[in-house]
Amino acid sequence: MRALVGLLLLANLLFFAWSQGWLDEVSGLRASGDREPERLSRQVRPESLRVLTPQAVAAAASAAEGQLACLQAGPFDAEGIAAAEAAVSSTLPSGTWTRQSVEQPARWILYMGRYTNPDALQRKEQELARVRVPFEPMRNASELEPGLLLGRYTERDAADAALARLTQRGVQGGRVLALAQPATLHVLRVERADPELAQKVTALRLDALGRGFVPCAKQN
Repeated sequence: MRALVGLLLLANLLFFAWSQGWLDEVSGLRASGDREPERLSRQVRPESLRVLTPQAVAAAASAAEGQLACLQAGPFDAEGIAAAEAAVSSTLPSGTWTRQSVEQPARWILYMGRYTNPDALQRKEQELARVRVPFEPMRNASELEPGLLLGRYTERDAADAALARLTQRGVQGGRVLALAQPATLHVLRVERADPELAQKVTALRLDALGRGFVPCAKQN
């Protein structure tokens, strides 16, 4: 019994000595654990480390992304894109630009005119206003001005149906016209240009590129 009491007393004394750190060098097990400042003293170049908040990390990533520009030239038709590609192939590094194609749908309009007589144009505007038919002056089509635009459509059937409804309301003189036929258009695009490449691209002055490279249109 005395031996058991003696062992318990010795164990308690050893634990107390270890918990005070007196036995760290002997046991190899630190009573204080792996804590500061001991951990800091073992770091390699601790002065080079910085703690960043999530907002700082996001801001840094945004700034890096903001240095990259998207630039494009065009659109070109089939003949124009061939000339444009030949031009940039000899001036821009391979792999920095790509060609992208987009299908341009047909565009149809419901139209009235052309009114060379200002009085005739005014009478037609008054007639349409009286029956509450929306309209606007025809613009950007010199061969159709002065005239009235009553609607834009991507399908011929929709334009024809609109004309039929207009006729049923007693309004005469409307016509369906093809403003543009279906076509495949192409652009040359530099997706992620660093400042040096962006400066080189925007400085290009080649007839085949038309107005040259400009910032990419935003996509919805």
